[in-house]
Amino acid sequence: MLELYHCVSARSFRPLWTLEELGAPYQLRMLPFPPRALQRSYLALNPLGTVPLLLDGDTRMTESSAMCQYLVQRCDPDNRRGLAVRPDETGFGAWLNWLHHGEATLTFPQTIVLRYGRFEPEERKLPQAADDYAKWFIARLRGIDAVLQQHAFLAADRFTVADISVGYALMLANELDLVPRFPAAVAAYWERLQQRDGFRRALAAQHDAAVAQGVSPWTSTRPPPVESA
Repeated sequence: MLELYHCVSARSFRPLWTLEELGAPYQLRMLPFPPRALQRSYLALNPLGTVPLLLDGDTRMTESSAMCQYLVQRCDPDNRRGLAVRPDETGFGAWLNWLHHGEATLTFPQTIVLRYGRFEPEERKLPQAADDYAKWFIARLRGIDAVLQQHAFLAADRFTVADISVGYALMLANELDLVPRFPAAVAAYWERLQQRDGFRRALAAQHDAAVAQGVSPWTSTRPPPVESA
């Protein structure tokens, strides 16, 4: 049984979304964020103290985009769901490029925005750095915008895990209130991704698992909503 260690709406959402698109059985282990500070016992499983952590027998993985590639090949070797692009298909190189672009190019600048715009105590926040890296992220959307002006998805003219990888970066941008700055084609693409059943199932799965396991179901980037009396 696959085991995925996950924090609400963290990078681990990428493999969670992939699992839901595949319809593969898995166990979801919810952690408070950041687990290295709030659940120190987790360090025995993952010395980095980061999420995600994917366990599959003797296989242990900590990189979210790599997990997406692993899961589609491990759980759907015949690619019946079309979430991978095979080496003999047109679009294989683009698939690999966008799969890793989502993390290496798009998510990285957002971590700076999160840390120095929201996570650090007031005396350590760096508003200029947060704003500069937000602008950097928006500028890096030009690559996918150019593709999306001509195609509905990023590779092979179908939804693949490359879209999950990039889609998570857009999901994080939503948490950072950056969606109003998206180019038009990127904004339309983000709307399409949110309509997918797999995306909605992943949202429901993390919420239900968090509640069941005694972890806050609200993302750490925003306070929980105020309940009306």
